Parts: sequence; C-alpha cells; structure tokens
Amino acid sequence: MKFRKILCLAAAAIMMLSLAACGNNTEGGNANAPAEGGKHFVIATDKGFSPFEFQDAEGNIVGIDMDILKAISEDQGFTYDLQYVGWDAAIAACQAGQADGMIAGASITEERKNTGWTFSDGYYDATQGMAVASDSSIAGFADMSGKKVAVKNGTMSNQYAESIKDQYGFEVVTFSTSPDMYQAVMGGQVDACLDDTPILKYNIKIGELDMKFVEGTENEPAQYGFAIFDSSKQELVDLFNAGLKNIRANGKYDEIIAKYLG
Repeated sequence: MKFRKILCLAAAAIMMLSLAACGNNTEGGNANAPAEGGKHFVIATDKGFSPFEFQDAEGNIVGIDMDILKAISEDQGFTYDLQYVGWDAAIAACQAGQADGMIAGASITEERKNTGWTFSDGYYDATQGMAVASDSSIAGFADMSGKKVAVKNGTMSNQYAESIKDQYGFEVVTFSTSPDMYQAVMGGQVDACLDDTPILKYNIKIGELDMKFVEGTENEPAQYGFAIFDSSKQELVDLFNAGLKNIRANGKYDEIIAKYLG
C-alpha cells in the first residue's frame, strides 16, 4: 500500500508540473509567467519582421521589439503572454479582444489613429525604402515604369507605394507576410519591394536576403509605436510609456538597439 501511495503522489506531482509548464506556453514560446497579484497581458506581434521580431535557430522569438517589451515589463512589473501570429492576425486579435495590445514595428500615423489605433510614445524612427534582386539593374524609381512592386498589406510601405505608383508608373502587389514578399522579389515574380529600411538593410547585411537596397528611395521617417485598439487597455499604454522613458534613461534602450543594428 505504501508503494502504491508513493506512486500516486509521484504521478500527482508530475501532473502539477506539466500543468504549470503548459500555463506558461504561448504561440512562439516567448512569455513570462503571471506574477501573483500583478498585471498580466496578452501581446500580439508580427512574424518574420527581423530585426524587430523573428524566430531564432532555437525557436525563440527575439528581436528589438521583443527585447524592448521584456525590458519594459521588467521595469514596470507586469507579465505577458506573446501571440506570434503575423501582422493582420495581430491587428484582428486586438480588435476582437483576444489580445490586449500589439508591438510589431507599427508606424504611428494619423490615419491609423482615426481608425481606432491608440499608440504609445514612439520608440523607433524608421523610413520605408525599396530593395531589388541582387542582380537587378534597377537604380531608382525612375526605372520602375511598367514594373511590379511588392508590399505587405496594410503597412506604411503599402501606403507609400500607393502614393507614388502613378508618378512612376508601377503596379503594387500586396502580400500578407514579409517572407512571402521577399521571396517574390528573389524569385522574379515582382521587380522590387518596399519595406521598412532597417528591416531590409539588416536582412541584406546578414545574408538572409539575396537582394540589394536602392539608396535614395526612402520616404520621410515615421515613429514605431506600441498599439491598443480598446480604450479600456489604456493602462497598458501608460505602463509602456513609463517603462520606455526609464529604459531610455538607464541605457537599456541603447543597448538593445546596438545589439541588433550596431
């Protein structure tokens, strides 16, 4: 009977450990456990948007946005589960109440504010620019007449492309994810893509993209911001802003940027 009792206790302990482990899992595997009595949120993010959010060789979700979020959460004493779902899905999750906020290299614009986005203070200034296949002869927008330009749906680059397509005579082709867009360029289905300049330059630099950046194609910079879509989540924006101010002051922010962009 003693032996049976020991087995039962051992089985119960294993089950409790398994449940505890499951409780901390999230799509993408990047989360921190709810602190007892503390604030806990669900944060959605994009996929394949390095160096801001991407999956490393070990399957961890890493990047500038991820490190900033982690540093701010530690500074402000809140915890979160991360939904690594993609740009459109991150927006939809927030709008449906399945996530409290999103951090995904989202540019702060008046148009977005007018359609239900509420942003934090800006945490990074970025331009959009054009990249082409490494063997392309395209040297600027003047060479784009009759060509196809890929963009990711609903982004600042999408807006940028639409604003200049008639001037330069190119066709805009939209994609749901950055990897699909890049593959279309490298595979010859489109002639170029417009995307955030730091993302393009970083991925070209590390050899992830067999492409080249076309200098002189950048627009005016816009700030990235953390976003919510429900005014009842304002506390999360306030925490983000307070934490961002602190990590800028203590040098952690500069350390994160230098880690990825040098």
